[in-house]
This record gives sequence, structure tokens and C-alpha cells, in this order.
Amino acid sequence: MFMPLDFLLRSLAGLLSVALLGGGAYILRQWYEGELVSDRWLYLSIGLLLWSFLGFLPMLLLRRAGRDEPKPNRAKQVKYLSRPDGSEIRVEFYGAEHAPPLILTHGWGPDSTVWYYAKKQLVDQFRVIVWDLPGLGKSKKPKNRDYSLEKYARDLDAVLTLVGDQPAILLGHSMGAMIQLTFCRLFPERLKQRVAGLILADGTYTNPLRTTVLSKLLLALQKPLLEPLLHLAIVLSPLLHLTSWLSYLNGTTLLTTEISGFTGRETRGQLNFSSLIGIKAPPGILARGVLAMLKFDETATLSQISVPALVVVGQSDIATRSIASDRMSREIPQGELKILSPGGHMVLMERNLQFAEIVQAFSHSCLSLRR
Repeated sequence: MFMPLDFLLRSLAGLLSVALLGGGAYILRQWYEGELVSDRWLYLSIGLLLWSFLGFLPMLLLRRAGRDEPKPNRAKQVKYLSRPDGSEIRVEFYGAEHAPPLILTHGWGPDSTVWYYAKKQLVDQFRVIVWDLPGLGKSKKPKNRDYSLEKYARDLDAVLTLVGDQPAILLGHSMGAMIQLTFCRLFPERLKQRVAGLILADGTYTNPLRTTVLSKLLLALQKPLLEPLLHLAIVLSPLLHLTSWLSYLNGTTLLTTEISGFTGRETRGQLNFSSLIGIKAPPGILARGVLAMLKFDETATLSQISVPALVVVGQSDIATRSIASDRMSREIPQGELKILSPGGHMVLMERNLQFAEIVQAFSHSCLSLRR
């Protein structure tokens, strides 16, 4: 998930990647021209260059292999929604047409394929509906460059219209949970008519810098450093896309993904999948989304939510710490908190079986109440 903390970590990874490759190439040239005489400099340059392009291999091989590793599977049943801003939403459907609808909204950075496990484990009992946020995955980006939470909340409302009159369960992860809170503010009438329950996974109710690790430091750096860097990332998007892939090849992206998303218990495939899915989107689009998140605050919305809400968080989540989930569950009138331990920001993947069981039990409870 591309949260403000991830932006900082990836920026540092990009600088390290350039330093590794540039340093190796410089030392090799100096040795070739005779400025550096010892062959040790040759071996050092070769080592740095190999690390620049193959460093990901030992990092992956040291992790355990899982029995069911995530894959970027796509559905055959698809609909496209054209939006007034020029964007187009790709919506995918899994499961029986008349089963209770469960709409999944992914976080910022990846696309709907991040729901690999949820789609497999929930499809027997629900009509699982996933969608790519415009600008990510296979959904077309908005022509007006609007990546606000309000824009995506309106898009979620458009997806909700596809389920007809059936009451739906809304499940959002990370920024997806933030989108759902914005949806609750913009469309409170939908909660009584069309939505049976909310599931907010590893999300927050305010500027993510306030509920992440090192929050005081990051808030102090927001205006003088982070926001200028985000605007610079928009301008330098093509170059940063190259450094993102270089960071993956040398293994630093795998390291930052593990730090921000997992607890060290993830499988090789889960770590690799999460790292790759997060670097496909153009950095300029990701930066615009992070800038939008820095303006986010739905604190006042929590007490106005009129349907049951399950708040799920990994105990070791550093991107959106459990203090945010605890407050959401207390201030939402029908809020309930589930903490998965061990678990990080990517509990939907790292603790996929437990996550699916919680979602299933809560959803059936909400639908029973609605009936």
C-alpha cells in the first residue's frame, strides 16, 4: 500500500539504488582507466553491479515458499463504468449472481488483484465485486487529474448501483477504508437503503501522518519536505518509475515492503507479489493520491455512521497504527474491533484465512440483521 510512510521509504530506496548502480559503474571505470590499481576495486565494482540487478534473488530465496502464493488473476465477468471526469472503472464479478454482494475496495498503489485470497475464500458465499481505482490497474485515469477521496467515494457509489436492490457489505483496505468513510459522509442515505455493513481494514480516520509510526516527526516534515517532494515526484514521474524498478531488482523494494506491510511471517510469493504490484503505477499518480490523503479527515463522520462497522487491524501495523482502529471502533455507534496478531498492514494477505473468517462472520451477521 502506498501511504505517506511508504513514499519516504521508497524515496530512500530510490536514492540507494542510484548510489549502488552509479558507484559500481564509477569504480569500474576508474579501475579500467588505471586510476584504481588493485583488483579488489574490480571485485567491488562487480559486486555492486550484481547487487544492483540481482539483489532481489537472495532476499526472496531466504523466505519460505507458501502452498498458495498470490497471482494477478482476473475475472471473466467484467463491466466498465464511464465517469463524468473521463475516467473509466473496471469492475469484476466473482461468485453466484444472486449471492449477497460484497464490494471490495483496495488501497492506494496496488489494484484489485491484491484481493487474491479474499476472492478465493469468500466466493462460495458471496457475490464478490472488486474494482480498480481509476488511475490504477485496468481502470482509466481521470482527465481532470482528480485523485481526491471524494472522487473515489463517488466512484464507489457508482459501483454500488451495480448490485441492484440487494443490501451490500462494503470492505475497504488502507486507503479503501478511508474512501468508505468519505462515502459515509457524502451518501449517508445509502447506509440506510443499500449498505448492510462496513468493514474497515488497516485504515484511519484522519491524515495518515497522524496515525503512523514517527507521527510527530512526519507531521513536522509534511509542509517543508514531504509535500514539496510529492510535487517533485509528479514532475519526475518517468525517472522515478525507472528507479522504482531498479529498487526492486536490487532488493530494497522487498525490504521496504516487508517493513511497512508485514511482520516477517509472510511467504516468498506474498512479499514478491506485494512488492511488484506496488511499483506498476506511475509515481506521479501515486504522489497525487498521497497529497489527497494528507487533506483527509473524517473524524466527525464516525459518530454519524448508522450501520454496523467492523474495524480490522494488524497488531504490528506501522502504516496505520492500531490506535486509529481503536478510536474508529469506539466512536462508530455500532463499531467492533478485531486485532489480528501477529499481523502488519497487509493482514488481508499475511493472515488471509483468519481475515476471511472474520469478514464472513461479520457479513452474515449484518445481513441477518437487515433481513
